[in-house]
Parts: sequence; C-alpha cells; structure tokens
Amino acid sequence: MSAAADASILETPPKTVRGWPRARIIGYALVGLWALAGAGLVAYLAISWRPDLVQKYGPRYLDGLGVTLLLVAISTVIGALLSIPIAYARTSKSAILSSLAYAYVYFFRGTPLLAQTFLIYYGVGSFRPELEAVGLWGFFREAWYCAILAFSLNTAAYQAEILRGAIQSVPRGQWEAASSLGLHRLATLWKIILPQALIVALRPYGNEVILMVKGSAIVAIITVYDLMGVTRFVYSRTFDFQSYLWAALIYLAIVQTLDYLIGLIERRLTRHLIR
Repeated sequence: MSAAADASILETPPKTVRGWPRARIIGYALVGLWALAGAGLVAYLAISWRPDLVQKYGPRYLDGLGVTLLLVAISTVIGALLSIPIAYARTSKSAILSSLAYAYVYFFRGTPLLAQTFLIYYGVGSFRPELEAVGLWGFFREAWYCAILAFSLNTAAYQAEILRGAIQSVPRGQWEAASSLGLHRLATLWKIILPQALIVALRPYGNEVILMVKGSAIVAIITVYDLMGVTRFVYSRTFDFQSYLWAALIYLAIVQTLDYLIGLIERRLTRHLIR
C-alpha cells in the first residue's frame, strides 16, 4: 500500500451522526442513564421515606458506622506496622527471610478475606482447651478481636507488596549514596528510602483502605454489629429494603470522602513536583 493511501486512512474522520461523533453520543447516553438511575433512586427514597424507622434505628446505624470505621482504622494501622518488616524481608538477600515473607504474602493475597476470618474465628476457636491452657481463649472467643486480627493480617500482606513496589521504584543510586556515607541499611531504609517510597505508595494505600472499608461488611457474618450487621438487624425487624439502600449510600459517602482526602494529601505532598 502506498504512503498516500496510508495517510488517507490515518486522516479518516470518526463516524458521525448529523455532525456529532459517535463516541460523544454514547457518552451522553451513558451519562443520561446514570442520571436517570440516580433520579429514580432519589425518588424511591423520597416516596418510601419513613421517619419513624429513621428515628428508631438511626442511632443503631451511627453505632454500626463507628464500629466499621474503628475496625478499619485499627486494622490499617496494625497492618502498616506489620508490612514494614514483611516488605523488608521480601527484599532481603536471606533466602529464609524472603521465602517466609513470600509464603505469608502468597497465602493472604491468594485466599478470600472471608475464609481467613472464618479460619481465625471458627478454626482457631475450635482449639479451646489449648487456648485456655496458654491464656488466649479470652481473645479468640471474641468476634471483634478475631475480626481485627484477620483484617490486620490480610491488609499487612497487601500493604507489604505496595511498600515493596514503592521501595523498588526509588533509584538504586539512593542506596549506594547512603552506603558510601556509612549508613546502615535499616537507617537508609527508614530515613531516606521510605519518605520517597511513601509518596509513590500513597494512592495504592488509599485504594487498600477503601477496599478495607467495603470488605469490612463481612464481619457481620461473625456477629460483629458493624454497619452491615446493623443493616441486617434492621431488615430482620422491618423487612424494608430501604435499610440496605441507606447502608449502600453510607458506604458510598465513606468511599468518596476517603478518595477526596487521599487526593488532597497527594496534591499537597507532590506540589513541589508540579511545574
């Protein structure tokens, strides 16, 4: 094919309908469908609004929201603390350390969080005599503590991989420069590498927190009265589907707030990189 024919193919304008590009038409149609669905949801909530139920069960929703936020906050902090030595072990030259860290990450990233929660709450709890002998039964008999343990171990695996990838994104010359100054590897990691890596890892960390918020709903299955647990309780008393809609809107508000805050922090930390 000649060069002129190739140029004519590249310059072919997009298909249009009465002067409008097809992509724009599809985009407007999708936006219209979303707007129609949102208007329908708002109309349904307005028509089916029951002030008596809000007055009666509203405080329970607030309590469940507090439990959800507390669970996510505690698990995220513990997971962040655990992820540092795990990420360090993953990048270690020791075959034993790197293999153990890889096995940990492989298991907790490769199995469902629900299964991990069940293994800790029901599985470990089945060893009651042994746990009582070592004084740990008081911990594992409480669904709240088991949920925190399961979520902390799970998010530690994900955060370790996020941190490992962010550390590896820092140029190797940073390590070499610190080594030439006589700094220990741990001191280099803590004072030089981590501050740079955390900027890269901020957005993935934010996504992990958002996933934790949405995944926290599974603790309702092991009798923790978080937001979803309260929603199930309210529905069992009222059989009103609106209870699940309100829960979905609350989760959506949490996620949107977190996304906005993470974007704000990211812009604040990277303002010196914007020209």
